[in-house]
Formats: sequence, C-alpha cells, structure tokens
Amino acid sequence: MTREELCIKKGEALASFQTKGEVLSCELYGNGHINDTFLVVCDVNGSQRRYILQRMNHEIFTKPVELMENIQKVTAFLEKEIEKCGGDKERETLHVVPTENGNAYYKDSIGCYWRMYDFVEDTNSYDQVERPEDFYESAYAFGSFQKLLADFDASTLVETIPNFHNTPVRFQTFLDAVKADVCGRAASVKEEITDIMTDAFNSITGDANSILK
Repeated sequence: MTREELCIKKGEALASFQTKGEVLSCELYGNGHINDTFLVVCDVNGSQRRYILQRMNHEIFTKPVELMENIQKVTAFLEKEIEKCGGDKERETLHVVPTENGNAYYKDSIGCYWRMYDFVEDTNSYDQVERPEDFYESAYAFGSFQKLLADFDASTLVETIPNFHNTPVRFQTFLDAVKADVCGRAASVKEEITDIMTDAFNSITGDANSILK
C-alpha cells in the first residue's frame, strides 16, 4: 500500500481522539519521511486550538503499542521534573492527547496506528542548521533533556528498534550495504564512503592510542 492509502482512515482516527472544539482542518504538515504527520486545527469558542496527528509507520516501529507506553512513561516523568525546576510543563515536553477510550494510540480499521499531541505554539523546527547558534541551542536543549531524565529508570522502557543505537552493528550494516551495492550506486558516492571509512579508522586508532598511553 502507498502512504496515501495507509492514511485513508485519517478521519476515522481523528474522530477517535479527545480534541476540543470543532475540527476545521486536517492537513499534511512538516517534512517527516517516516511517519505521516497532519496539523489539525479546531475552533474552540472562536479561538483556534491546534494538534499534531500522526500515523506511526508500523513497518519501522514494529512495536507501536510499546512505543507509546515508552512515550507516556517519559513524558509523565518529565512533567514532574519540569515542575520541580519551576519550568513550563505545557511547553517543555510533549503532551499525548488520549483517545475517547483513554488510550495513547488508536488502531484504525485497516490496522494502522495513530497518535496525537498538543501542538506547541510559537516554536520552530529546522531540517538543516542555519547558524552556528543553532548548534548551541540544539546541544543545550538535548543536555537539558538528559539532565531532566537523569533519575529516570530506563530499564522500564521497551527497545522498540533493536540495535538502533548500537554503533558497531550499524557500521557493519553499512559495510555490508557497500559490499552488496544492490542498487549499483556505490561508485557514485565513492568519496563519501571513503570519508566515512577514514573517520571510522581515525576514531578506532585514536581510542586505541588513548588506552595504550
């Protein structure tokens, strides 16, 4: 099925969540290439309220139920930590919008999984770094996120994509892909492949030298 066909039950999914007000529109949003994302605009007594509706790609995230359980655990923990720090929990973490049945996800009639978040207003998302300051801000945000989760028990989470952060495994997958060259494109990116191999070699020898000192 195409992505458009997989999203055919968008209206069914949208109706299952506890949105406020009357739905005015639900349109594709952003540039994501894994999940399908829609911006939902609702009218609440003359004011607009916005939400993000997503069809989770269950071919990539093969455990969508466990994925949403992970998100619920992390966001609930973050809310408490943000409050302790005197922060704004409405803006500093995601807020999952429940379904009419109180679940964090909805499975539609053709087997696709959907989730919804409150839209965080007055924010920007960048696909590419535009200024040196962007590096700083992204690092600062990630550091703050890690600090807030310092006391979180990660053993309660489910690994939804095995070995996703396993660098040796990912690098071996890369080497296998280069060797197989299924699409016959390796020669056209020879320079990039060489750069990656050189960086990997320098990293390994650098680690070895530091250990041997």
